[in-house]
Amino acid sequence: MADEVRSLEEATRDAVAEAMRRALPAELADADPLIRRSDHADFQANAAMSLAKRAGAKPRDLAGSIATALGETSPDLGVELAGPGFLNLSVTDETVWSQVAARLSADRLGVGTPQLGQRTVVEYSSPNIAKEMHVGHLRTTIIGDALARLLEYLGAEVIRQNHLGDWGTQFGMLIQYLDEHPDAKWRAEDLEEGDLGTASALDGLYKLARAEFDADAEFADRARRRVVTLQAGDEATLSVWRELVAESEKSFQAIYDYLGVSLSAENSAGESTYNPYLGEVAAEVESSGVGVISDGALCVFFEGINGPDGSPVPLIVRKSDGGYGYAVTDLATIRYRVRDLKVNRILYVVDARQSLHFRMIFDTARRLGWLTDDVEATHVPFGTVLGSDGRPFKTRAGGTVRLVELLDEAVERARAEIETKPHTLSPEELETVARQAGIGAVKYADLSTSRTKDYTFDTDRMVSFSGNTGVYLQYAHTRVRSILRKLPGGEPTEFPVNTGGALHPSERALALLADEFAATLTEVATTLEPHRLCGYLFSLSKAFTEFYEACPVLTAESDEVRANRVALCQLTAVTLGQGLGLLGIETPERM
Repeated sequence: MADEVRSLEEATRDAVAEAMRRALPAELADADPLIRRSDHADFQANAAMSLAKRAGAKPRDLAGSIATALGETSPDLGVELAGPGFLNLSVTDETVWSQVAARLSADRLGVGTPQLGQRTVVEYSSPNIAKEMHVGHLRTTIIGDALARLLEYLGAEVIRQNHLGDWGTQFGMLIQYLDEHPDAKWRAEDLEEGDLGTASALDGLYKLARAEFDADAEFADRARRRVVTLQAGDEATLSVWRELVAESEKSFQAIYDYLGVSLSAENSAGESTYNPYLGEVAAEVESSGVGVISDGALCVFFEGINGPDGSPVPLIVRKSDGGYGYAVTDLATIRYRVRDLKVNRILYVVDARQSLHFRMIFDTARRLGWLTDDVEATHVPFGTVLGSDGRPFKTRAGGTVRLVELLDEAVERARAEIETKPHTLSPEELETVARQAGIGAVKYADLSTSRTKDYTFDTDRMVSFSGNTGVYLQYAHTRVRSILRKLPGGEPTEFPVNTGGALHPSERALALLADEFAATLTEVATTLEPHRLCGYLFSLSKAFTEFYEACPVLTAESDEVRANRVALCQLTAVTLGQGLGLLGIETPERM
């Protein structure tokens, strides 16, 4: 924490708070100063407006008293009484330049580690074994990865968990089908050149097995018996199951690597991980009295959760036939994370349709005493990816869109867009930049949308060099780096700042915005809304464009002015690069 740089907004808040302690009655002295950015000054304090009634005074008179005290305690802070009782506050040019210098000289731009001491599980992606990743896995994977990166950067110990669907009835069905169709090709060594890969092969075989299961009662019975042998630990059945898991995980990892997601095999913690604990979890639910037997099944009921007919909707922990569903697996998972991993926070990045399920799971865990006031469990819901018709994204034939096809399309469109611009990229460099831009475009389009809302997958808009897109931000970063490379002697390694220099309005706007980076990250860590970071980075890029148009850097009127503007360029570049990195978006040096 030694390198943490306090923001100008925090310093201003402290200054106003001290003035309030001097100017206000004791019962009001510790109130929130209500500091915010303003179009009329650097900051505005609105405390007088909210406290006037309690103080029995007019807001403007109360604000005047605070302003007088500010003049005594913080003479360098410009204060102007405005409107019915606002205080417009301006910091000096020297203070702003000193802040730029402090950010540049500090490790990590002076961003602190407020999440230090937090042990956090982030559950995301969670595809099903023997099925291909599709568009439905896009948002959980991208949002989850961004949150994991950001929380880690702020000091949390993040445990990534990929809760794979790797257990249950479907595996008895698929393994039985493979046993009865030994010529079925799905292993990598059996596939021919041009085949889509093991994931696609297994997905196709799963659909064939499902069709036979639905059409042939005798096959369905054999499949169910195979489930029993799987659960009983039959080695021959387990051997095929392990191979299915291994082949699927290879396919998933290829997607994660392509997407630039920080998931690996060591993060896999599928449903099978908790299979040994299901019986004891169910027993604990029953013996505690939290669960009751209803129609032969072990159920947990909840006040206010009813079906359309008004009857209570239960969480079924154990079925009437003694089998277990995914509810008990989720309970075993949460118990393991609390008791064994000893986490403080658990984030489930799962789509909004599972909201009721998680409400039931969390409520049950609290009633069992697993979730206490010291442990936060949060469902992080998100909306749906839509097609151009405004409906959930499907192929023209109405099928599910393969995730790799979406990514390939975005990379191809990014390549085409880059090729319309003048560039000096070699063919190899073009391929790299096209991948970085295409994947970055997909990620940014997802993350820049409020996660609870649906959004339309539109590659033409995503890869545009203008507007609020990932490509625009990547290009802004390359522009800043290009300016620094063009300096006499090449890109500098030191950035001296003349704190006595005057500030152009666009320099001030850019510097103050760059100073908000740490606060923005903290806000995202609290709200779990990555679109706030996207919005901040877009604003920073626009502020840099306005600065660069108004304030020449390479042809500045003096060495001191140029040095200060170079420092602002570096601060912008590092902030943009770090912010995009936390979103999982690469930053090309050239585009």
